[in-house]
Amino acid sequence: MDKKRSLLPSKRRLIQLYCALLYNAHLRGFIQGDIYRSRNITTKALCVPGLNCYSCPGAVGACPLGSLQNAVSASGKQAGFYVFGILMLYGLMLGRTICGWLCPFGLVQELLHKIPTPKIKKSRITRALSYLKYIILFVFVFAVTAWYGIAHGVAVPAFCKYICPAGTFGGALPLLANPANGDFFSMLGSIFTNKFVIMVLILLLCIFCYRSFCRFLCPLGAIYGFFSRIAVVGVKVDSSRCNGCGNCVRNCQMDVRHVGDHECIHCGKCIQSCPEQALSLKAGRFTLVSSEGKTCGSKKATAVRAVALAVLCFALLWFNVLDPEIRAKEVKSEEPVAVQAAEEPVYESSAPAGNTAGCLLPDFSITCMDGSVFKLSENRGKPVIINLWATWCGPCVNEIPHFSELYDKYEGEIEILMLHSDIITDDPEDFVQERGKNWKMRFAVETDDEVLWDLLGALSALPQTVVLNRYGEVIYNQCGSVTPELLQTLYEQASEIKEGNSI
Repeated sequence: MDKKRSLLPSKRRLIQLYCALLYNAHLRGFIQGDIYRSRNITTKALCVPGLNCYSCPGAVGACPLGSLQNAVSASGKQAGFYVFGILMLYGLMLGRTICGWLCPFGLVQELLHKIPTPKIKKSRITRALSYLKYIILFVFVFAVTAWYGIAHGVAVPAFCKYICPAGTFGGALPLLANPANGDFFSMLGSIFTNKFVIMVLILLLCIFCYRSFCRFLCPLGAIYGFFSRIAVVGVKVDSSRCNGCGNCVRNCQMDVRHVGDHECIHCGKCIQSCPEQALSLKAGRFTLVSSEGKTCGSKKATAVRAVALAVLCFALLWFNVLDPEIRAKEVKSEEPVAVQAAEEPVYESSAPAGNTAGCLLPDFSITCMDGSVFKLSENRGKPVIINLWATWCGPCVNEIPHFSELYDKYEGEIEILMLHSDIITDDPEDFVQERGKNWKMRFAVETDDEVLWDLLGALSALPQTVVLNRYGEVIYNQCGSVTPELLQTLYEQASEIKEGNSI
């Protein structure tokens, strides 16, 4: 009977698995190769407690570390009260208990460590290395991110961009592995290569050294560690029973100096190893797990399990079946797209309707920031470039001047529409007024129902550029940054006149 019990996952492991599934309840994202982009404030705008990448195909919430960096980058313009507030709330309530119980990437590290190999034991070296995460927190989360935001007006979440293995493992790899995202490979560069190497090295190290990323590199754990002395939930010591034998610290695989310090993840393994039964996992005055194996009352525990299961089932149904946005997109994809031809077409095309190369892009209209209305059919006869961008996308912001230069060069002979994502962090109109005093092309913001995003075949990554020739036919529709040379080549191709065309 004891052997059978030992083969079953522990309560902590079940809670880790539960959180990983709850945070990534959008399972259809892994099938479709797209991220969940709901504008519902209760989902994608809400930070989950653990490290879980926003760009994971299944993620239904935001990563607190990524949100913090976006708030820091915007510190010169606005205060990120929500992000700092939610991190303080998590820290005060749970502290590093989040690392031990609620973090999906912590679960990945622990499972890798179970692979049978010689293990690196903790020592003075590992204890010294545990302070490295505080340096990373200061340099990459705050200093570099704030410098880019204040000095250059560009949101660059430095830790996410240059280091975070959770983003590469949970976000980039699942998206790249999906056949629907074959175009993403054209966007890969040295930054992805470096992050991929960092991820591989960290995951390999986790096999030999327990929770290597959590112990040495994770700035989120460093933040929660600041709340170790005041967090409500955590492993507590009964000083009247403790004899100071140190058995708890010796058997702990983290670099703790004493139970409950800034390195303790409150996993509870030390509770059973205490010969004096002086340790217990508590939430304030309530004992969650004691050395005698007692937990909260069976009726309360059953009720909590039932509620948790109901929440998970509802989340899975909502994010994969019931969400009105998902249902609307399914209906929209089943409806035939009607092509509205210009009243007096100058250039005619018999190409099928669509958004891929060789297809005729269906007509649409949208009100621009300057109050004018952009109607696609009214621009038949000259090349049209549509760029999908966002203020929070660094590569998007960096390439806008390329489009401006092209427009200035061929003004009157070309039309360029800069279409901002419907996901808003900074006000795009304020951004354009502040940064784009010399930008003459038209800017617009996508509507909440993402009609144009779907019409253009927008992918989950930005930037994306769509180029139409004089006949309204798509000649280019790709994710990734563009160079001035590529834009010039695309303009020349889009300007070509077919033989036999009557003007």
